[in-house]
Amino acid sequence: MKRRVVRLLVVLAGVGLSLGVWGFFIEPARLVATEATLALPGWPARLSGLKVALVSDLHVGAPFVDAASMARLGARIDAWQPDLVLIAGDLLVGHEVAAHPLGPVEAAQPLRGWSAPLGVWAVLGNHDWWVDGPGTTRALEAVGVRVLENEARPIDSSRGRFWLAGLADAWTRKTDADRALSFVTDDAPVLAFTHNPDIFPTLPARFCAVFAGHTHGGQVRLPLIGAPVVPSEFGQRYAAGLVIEGGRRLFVTTGVGTSVLPVRFGVPPEVALLTLVAE
Repeated sequence: MKRRVVRLLVVLAGVGLSLGVWGFFIEPARLVATEATLALPGWPARLSGLKVALVSDLHVGAPFVDAASMARLGARIDAWQPDLVLIAGDLLVGHEVAAHPLGPVEAAQPLRGWSAPLGVWAVLGNHDWWVDGPGTTRALEAVGVRVLENEARPIDSSRGRFWLAGLADAWTRKTDADRALSFVTDDAPVLAFTHNPDIFPTLPARFCAVFAGHTHGGQVRLPLIGAPVVPSEFGQRYAAGLVIEGGRRLFVTTGVGTSVLPVRFGVPPEVALLTLVAE
């Protein structure tokens, strides 16, 4: 009987150790490409096939997010040849466990050279504003990434025009969708992106789709339970992936880096490769 108990304890300890190694050392260092086709209401047929690469929560300086991993991320995006690259906030990392916080200029350097025919665009996240929002904006602009906050810009592609609206982070700034839409001067479709998806229920239907990050997918997703901890007042409702509510579309990427604890389990680092088509 004692031997059976000892064997069981050894097995359980081995399983626990294996799961710990996976969650703290293997999965956070992975990068998966999530490819999806999004059928959007109000998205015209002439723009069908537009390719958008969406990344968020880079947290440059977090464990496993260094120059080499950022180079791999850039190469993965470049190989897919997107029309548009969106960075949905949190370039910077705070003083989380095992992190090596970097200033905005140093953190933005790995993005130098990122390109897409219709541009590389960003909004800022809560970590960016907690550290240095204006400095992060300047650093991103210096490496060729255009930053939007409660504003929209026309994007003229070979397929036709659409608008891109960048909305301010809900935790640290005032999100103002009406101000962003005031920049729109015609009836071309509008895409929006922001850091925190919690604003989705308040946004107007004028946006064909909304893209966001922030949640990290909870970083840990357990069988049957899902993600026990999600930094959202809506719990798991906007934790990850495509959400359709009232005919409107939200896509939340689970991000690249980690926050608070350097752990991921069932939620590997992700770049979302999205193809937009007419519904």
